[in-house]
Amino acid sequence: MAVEVRVTGRVQGVAFRWHTEEEARRLGVVGWVRNEVDGSVLLHAEGDEVAVDDLVAWCHHGPPSARVQDVAVREAAVSGATSFETTA
Repeated sequence: MAVEVRVTGRVQGVAFRWHTEEEARRLGVVGWVRNEVDGSVLLHAEGDEVAVDDLVAWCHHGPPSARVQDVAVREAAVSGATSFETTA
């Protein structure tokens, strides 16, 4: 299973990407996370359906200093990633 997730709100400058990477690794999810120029955070997550769903659920609140307004999820193609990384 793979999804693309766009998180909006106060999600940049609050270590959202770092915490997302840590949570994904804890759950065994692979993919990537990055900041977007519009102020959102975009992530691609793939793996076991329950683990991916758990990561998406975590994105609804994020780290303590984040203020998530919206989480948009859409299905994505499996990329075959082997780890979870923060990208530029």
